[in-house]
Amino acid sequence: MSKDLAVRILLFVVMSGSGALLLWTARAAASGRLRRNQYAGIRVPSTMASEEAWLAAHVRARRPTMCAGYSSLGSAMLAVLPVSVPVLVVGVLLGCFAMLGFVLYGARVGSRAAAEVSKRPG
Repeated sequence: MSKDLAVRILLFVVMSGSGALLLWTARAAASGRLRRNQYAGIRVPSTMASEEAWLAAHVRARRPTMCAGYSSLGSAMLAVLPVSVPVLVVGVLLGCFAMLGFVLYGARVGSRAAAEVSKRPG
């Protein structure tokens, strides 16, 4: 197996796996199937305060988190296209930055939504 092919396979597996995991997490957490836990989801003090805060955060963060997953999957597709290695590397790096940006934005809006729930009298 050539070095180029090995790099492409590795990038495809890592990026498609992370994209699929982000999409699953976004859907499961926003639907309530993924309960508060220590491993997946937006785990900051405001979201961990209650199940209601956890759900509110993930409902609000669903769209940006799904965009992060699609960014990752788009980067994975570059690995199967006949592009040069430098183009592949730049494309995957851009996809990683987009993925990180969407995840951080989702965490920000989600934690704000959770804080709003926690501030409600009740």
